[in-house]
Amino acid sequence: MLVVMQVDATSSQVDAVCQAIRDMGFEPVPMPGAQRTAVGLIGNDGQVDGSHVAGLPGVAQVLYVSKPYKQVSREWRPEDTVVEIAPGVSVGGRDVVVIAGPCSVESEAQILAAAHAVRAAGATALRGGAFKPRSSPYSFQGLGKKGLELLARAREETGLAIVTEAMDEEGLGLVAEYADVVQLGARNMQNFSLLRAAGRAGKPVLLKRGMAATIQELLLAAEYLLAEGNPRVILCERGVRGFDSATRNIFDLSAIPLVHKLSHLPIIADPSHGVGLREHVPAMARAAVAAGADGLIVEVHPTPDRALSDGAQSLFPEQFGKLMREISVIAEAIDRGVAPVPSAGTVGVAAG
Repeated sequence: MLVVMQVDATSSQVDAVCQAIRDMGFEPVPMPGAQRTAVGLIGNDGQVDGSHVAGLPGVAQVLYVSKPYKQVSREWRPEDTVVEIAPGVSVGGRDVVVIAGPCSVESEAQILAAAHAVRAAGATALRGGAFKPRSSPYSFQGLGKKGLELLARAREETGLAIVTEAMDEEGLGLVAEYADVVQLGARNMQNFSLLRAAGRAGKPVLLKRGMAATIQELLLAAEYLLAEGNPRVILCERGVRGFDSATRNIFDLSAIPLVHKLSHLPIIADPSHGVGLREHVPAMARAAVAAGADGLIVEVHPTPDRALSDGAQSLFPEQFGKLMREISVIAEAIDRGVAPVPSAGTVGVAAG
C-alpha cells in the first residue's frame, strides 16, 4: 500500500499517517518527493484495508501496489533512482557509467596495468574479483584480502571507484571495507541470507541476474536489499542459460527496457558474461547502450591470453578503447553521454 500525501501536507500530517500505519502493525517508509511525500507500507504481501488512513488530514489518495515486489516497483516510486557509487559518480542518471577491468585480481602489476588502461580509455570504475566463485574447486579462487588491498592501491593511483564481489556473509564485511560497490554475483542472486546482510552493509550493491532467473525473481531479490533499508541497488543483466552452446549465455537485451518499465532501479549490462566470446562482446555492449542500459561492466585484461580466469571473454585494452569511442557515439544519438573519468585521488571508499 502507498499513501500519497497532498502537495501542501505538513510534516505533522505525514507523522500521523506513519503512526497510523504502525498502529496497523506495519512499518511505514516515508518517501519525500520533488512535489509531495508518499508513505509506503511494508510487511504484508496481501492487500491492506487503508480506508481509515485515507481519511486522515493531508492524505490525497491510497494506492495498492499490484506487484509481489513492493519497494522495487515503479508503482512504489515513479521517479528513477540514481545511485551514487563515489563522489561525482552516479548510476541511473543521464550518463552511461562504464565499469571495466579483469575478471580476477592476479597480481599488483596486472591490476595496476588494467586500471590505468581502462581509465585512459574512459572507464569510470574498476572491476576485479578478489574472491572468485568458480565452478571447479581446482580453478583460481582469487587472492582474497590481498586482492582487496591491491584494488585499493589501484583506486589510489587512478581515482577509479572499486566494484568487487562478496561471496558469502563471512567475507561481506571485509569486502565492504574496501569496495565502493559490493557485487553479488549470479550464483548468489537468491542467497537470501547474504542479500539481507548486504542490505545492512551500508554500501551500494550491484546485483547480477541469476543464471536461470526470471525478471520477477531478479526484482524480488532486489526487494530483499531494499527491505533491509538499502535503496542503493544497481541491477545487472549478464545473460541466462540457454540450450545453445555457441555462446556462454543468452544475453537478454529485452531485460533492459523491461526492468526500466517495471522498476525505478538502474540496470547495467554485462556483455562479457552475456556471450563469453571476446569477438562478440563489443557488439553486445553497443546494443546494450542502444537499448537504454544505465551502464556497462566489461572484462578487460592487459594480456587476456595469460589470464587466470575468463580470458576468452576479456577484451584487450586497445579493443576496449575502440569500444568506448563507439558507445560514446551511440549514447549521444539517444540523448545520453558517457560518464566522465574521475580525477585521480578524488575517489575514496564510499561512505557507509
